[in-house]
Amino acid sequence: MLQDKRILLIVSGGIAAYKSLELVRLLKSRGAAVRTVLTRGGAEFVTPLSLSALSEDKVYSELFSLTDENEMGHIRLSREADLIVVSPATADLMAKMAAGMADDLATTVLLATDKPVMIAPAMNTKMWEHPATQRNLATLEADGILRIGPDSGDLACGEVGKGRMSQPERIADAIDRYFAVQAPGAIRLSGVRALVTSGPTYEAIDPVRYIANRSSGKQGHAIAEALAQLGAETMLVSGPVSLPDPMGVRVVHVETAQQMLEACISALPVDVAVCAAAVADWRVRNSSGRKLKKAGSGEPPSMTLVENPDILASLAGRHTERPRLVVGFAAETENVQLNARDKRQRKGCDWIVANDVSKAQGVMGGDRNTVHIITANKVDSWPTMTKDQVAARLARRIAEVLQQGRPA
Repeated sequence: MLQDKRILLIVSGGIAAYKSLELVRLLKSRGAAVRTVLTRGGAEFVTPLSLSALSEDKVYSELFSLTDENEMGHIRLSREADLIVVSPATADLMAKMAAGMADDLATTVLLATDKPVMIAPAMNTKMWEHPATQRNLATLEADGILRIGPDSGDLACGEVGKGRMSQPERIADAIDRYFAVQAPGAIRLSGVRALVTSGPTYEAIDPVRYIANRSSGKQGHAIAEALAQLGAETMLVSGPVSLPDPMGVRVVHVETAQQMLEACISALPVDVAVCAAAVADWRVRNSSGRKLKKAGSGEPPSMTLVENPDILASLAGRHTERPRLVVGFAAETENVQLNARDKRQRKGCDWIVANDVSKAQGVMGGDRNTVHIITANKVDSWPTMTKDQVAARLARRIAEVLQQGRPA
């Protein structure tokens, strides 16, 4: 979707500016024309020469460096782009955008533009969580500014938390999805209600220990965001994850399988339910209200496990308020397609999205996925893609089916 699209990339001052070089390369490889604006702060981390070499275009930095006073460079830059992307978007630049300031070329372009703007925030966790930044973010989103990230992880300052700029490939995927939705004749989900589950569940053993799994929630969160971008009224029920809430999505945070089921039932009726969460199969029958201590005998404590509620089967098997389309996930380590076909029949859902989550594949916690779409009479195997690309493709397929009526 990026072929011949014109992207104006604003690179501001932050250590994450180095990622802008890879972003330019990715956008160019997908057919986009990229022009860059480099702030004074950004020039402390990347050079105009690097950006120019990768973008194959001039780099713009100064507001008053035009060769012709009639050129009105900031107006031209703001008008000739199909999309303006600010990556990284620092706390300072976000504050200036929210206040409508225009004291350099970047902020002047942003104030003068009549084109959509997408930001990729990057900053220290405390800066991101500060009430001032959150107020500025709310203002920008109310103004229609699009956002990708930030993610959680190791920060350049040595701390760990939310504030890390999204990876260039994920930003490029978000830009791709934006243009896909805007394309003439693009399939939309306006008027459709969607429910998505994501992440693991935590089943308490005692106040400090629990049963869980390695699910990061990346695929489920990406699906929720992709459905919302197609216009669906989307609710995401998420187990404990270290991901930001997707844009344009109502999020309910839960911990246990029982809480997730209750949230899903409360969300009904919906048109489509995508159960991407890795729900714990069992929980402790009687979890302890106190921390369990080691016994002097060296024997571990005895625990009785009971089966958790089956959320996918509960939604697919409803006699009333059953979603028109119910999609489940099958995370398998062997006989992937065979086990997924069996799961689809047992659960009574319409589709199963199956993938190999054995350690060698790196799917759990990773950014890429290889899936097989299992329906009643077909297996559709997709090539390895980023999880954002899988989400976008799945959302489009859901939209196509819902427009045609309930699947067989």
